[in-house]
Amino acid sequence: MPSRAVDYLVRAVAELGVRHIFGVDGANIEDLYDAIFDAPDELTAVVAKHEFSAATMADGYARSTAGFGVVAATSGGGAMNLVAGLAESFASRVPVLALVGQPPTALAGAGAFQDTSGLAGTFDAARIFEPISYFCARVTDAADLPDQLERAVHALHRGGPAVLLLPKDVQQAPLAAEPFRPPRRAPLSDPAALARVRDALRHGHARGKVALIAGDQVARDDARGELRRLAAVLDAAVGVAPDAKDVFDHDEPGFCGVAGSMGHPELVEAVRGAAVCLLVGTRLPITARTGLDEALTHPALVSVGAEAPYADSTHAQTGDLAAALAELADDLDDGRAATSAAARTTPLSVPEATGPGLRYREIVETLGAAMEPGTDVFVDAGNTGAAVVHHLRLPRGGRFVVALGMGGMGYAFGAGIGSAFARRRRPDGGVRRTFVIAGDGAFFMHGMEVHTAIEYDLPVTFVIFNNNAHAMCITREQLYYGDRYSFNRFRPAHPGAGMAAMFPDLPAYSPASADELSAAVRRCTQHPGPSFVSIDCDPDEIPPFLPFLSAPRRHS
Repeated sequence: MPSRAVDYLVRAVAELGVRHIFGVDGANIEDLYDAIFDAPDELTAVVAKHEFSAATMADGYARSTAGFGVVAATSGGGAMNLVAGLAESFASRVPVLALVGQPPTALAGAGAFQDTSGLAGTFDAARIFEPISYFCARVTDAADLPDQLERAVHALHRGGPAVLLLPKDVQQAPLAAEPFRPPRRAPLSDPAALARVRDALRHGHARGKVALIAGDQVARDDARGELRRLAAVLDAAVGVAPDAKDVFDHDEPGFCGVAGSMGHPELVEAVRGAAVCLLVGTRLPITARTGLDEALTHPALVSVGAEAPYADSTHAQTGDLAAALAELADDLDDGRAATSAAARTTPLSVPEATGPGLRYREIVETLGAAMEPGTDVFVDAGNTGAAVVHHLRLPRGGRFVVALGMGGMGYAFGAGIGSAFARRRRPDGGVRRTFVIAGDGAFFMHGMEVHTAIEYDLPVTFVIFNNNAHAMCITREQLYYGDRYSFNRFRPAHPGAGMAAMFPDLPAYSPASADELSAAVRRCTQHPGPSFVSIDCDPDEIPPFLPFLSAPRRHS
């Protein structure tokens, strides 16, 4: 067969090092799947249950590989379903390439089904995707595809999504072009600014203690080793942003806990008493800054990362944290041995829960005790996420992801699955398990991606905190609106029994005690494929979340 534009596109994706394309098939994207079937490289098309989840699969895949994720969707509703997922990737600087089918160009503005050309009273899909991508183009001629793809890849290198709108006839058009050669990533660095950061650190280290708060760019740039060395050179007290629990181990010398709204008081005191505070790969948004604002007024504030933090600082921009941190460590190493020890972090004090089910901390600590080194953990935002961020002692060698860019419910299901495709095999050939932890509200939104994990026999354990509610909304109703009503309590449901009935071969458990939970999770980790655990808990339990613990309760 003559080579089509879509064949060129598939080969180019393979050249980018991508081995999985996530999506949902449809009439205006089916040629992409046809090309994937004939592709000589080890490229797999993964069909999700919903385009939002396909987008989060690509997001999780990119976060875990430090490479690119690719998602495909058809026109109309399929394309629009990508928006929330790509918005998370945009907010969190995750490079995801979206390949979006469109009706044939000859039918644009002529009554085509699912027309989003912007002609004849239709809305323009490009206007939807442009604000949530670093590059968006409608490819109207196959000959333009190589150039548009190169521009898209340059945008991905900047750290965010890129979108190509692909009319069906353009996908099918013959294209004779030179093989795609991925453009090199342009270095993103500022040597003069890095020198200013180095001087501030040297001066601060000479005067007193150094505090360091690390963000998730450390994981994206695979700079954990360089971070540990710099922390040792500076004898720093180290904290991590809520979405960066995997960048510095909790038992490393100097560790002081998590920063922000789900954080630990030891880190606040370390920052308050420091002469200089270094932010590494984090902008320190409100979720990572809550409770720290006053403490941050005491030390000099310096930062290294792709983007400047929200707080005023001496900032050095870099797209390669590993190189920047290694340079700082080399320049600042004076041969002195570090003396800091890992702190025993103090859990936030929460009101005692009196309702049914297990308590958040008990669940999280039981899960953590069963996780092997190298386990990956993906968590949804909300009360469940707050409990996991605060209490989980993550095993060494694993990834930890919580989507705090947009905080979309159900993100973790797709993202954990996408990551599992990339990381299911350990370097030693063993199986790496992924835990997806979410509340029942998130499960009812996008939990049917369990079916995708079953179809591909992925080693993913889904853990559902089942309180028959949108619990964070209940907490807000109680604290801020006088507990006069609730729109967010639901009739009892039994997700564990439901999954067992739907998928008879899926190990599914509904433990009622900590001992039963421990046994169930142990069986899950011994099973090579997917598994499911649903745990009843109290919808009225207050999570370890500072805004809730410091808010005066409004009385009706």
